[in-house]
Amino acid sequence: MGIFNQKDDFEQQSQLADKEVISSIIDANMVMKGELIFAGKARIDGKVEGNIKGEHLILSESGTITGDIQVTTFVCHGTLEGNIKASLVTARKNCSIHGRIESNSLTVEPGAGLDGEMKVACNDLHLVNGKNTSESDSATTAEA
Repeated sequence: MGIFNQKDDFEQQSQLADKEVISSIIDANMVMKGELIFAGKARIDGKVEGNIKGEHLILSESGTITGDIQVTTFVCHGTLEGNIKASLVTARKNCSIHGRIESNSLTVEPGAGLDGEMKVACNDLHLVNGKNTSESDSATTAEA
């Protein structure tokens, strides 16, 4: 068992997202302007200029987004100019994120580029013995 109770929840969410079949793709030759709302899992290989709301989003190496993202899980391999609100965020090697990240779980691979403010909040942060580690504030904020 891990130190934090929520670890299992995040792992389950990540595994669910991994198993989901990609239902929508913005091709590398496509440019989309405007708000994008989707259900399921989507991958962006092209360019999106606008805000995105949905469940599981993958931004590939060739993909770029200029806008804010609000999703359940976000895996970034490409370039993002905007803010992120997601339960799980994974910044892969060689990605570039410029903006605020708000997440319950943030994973950053070596070589990922982050420029902005990060807020990783664990609402029920507890030690193994069940004692709360912070009575007043259970959020961690860092600037990159």
